[in-house]
Amino acid sequence: MTDLSLTILTEKPEDAAAIERLHERTFGPGRYARTAYRIREKLAHRLDLSYTARIGTLLVGSVRLTSVRIGDTPALLLGPLTIEPPFRDRGIAKAMMERALKDAKARGHKLVVLVGDEPYYARVGFKRVPNGAITMPGPVDPARMLAAELTEGALSGVSGVVRPDWDATGYNR
Repeated sequence: MTDLSLTILTEKPEDAAAIERLHERTFGPGRYARTAYRIREKLAHRLDLSYTARIGTLLVGSVRLTSVRIGDTPALLLGPLTIEPPFRDRGIAKAMMERALKDAKARGHKLVVLVGDEPYYARVGFKRVPNGAITMPGPVDPARMLAAELTEGALSGVSGVVRPDWDATGYNR
């Protein structure tokens, strides 16, 4: 980070419109076709584990976590993670992910998965899952299926398809 004052806050419902505009600017309309997005659109993300980054009052970043299951194992799906282009490469994304993972662990969560580039996400503890152990309900390069264990051994024996965890939310299917 530079000398700019960064604040990471829990996402509030009133942040939704600004975050959607940020996603539109950074990911474009192609975001709707991505497999991870297809899972997230079926179930609301966890406001208690989703965060915004602000410099002053300007929203410059967002990260969201969604409750999922991998087979019978509860987990969280990280994403989307996005930073306004002029504010990239300042450690904001890393700071938001560290906060999200720390708070998820404090709330008793054990495993977080995402689809992304291992060199980028490894800096906060994500690693490639064994080939074919965790799959998505659509096309995903297996080399991009990553997991972070919030407790040691959380990934051991986990296998299956990532799907929304309706039971974790209290929503009806």
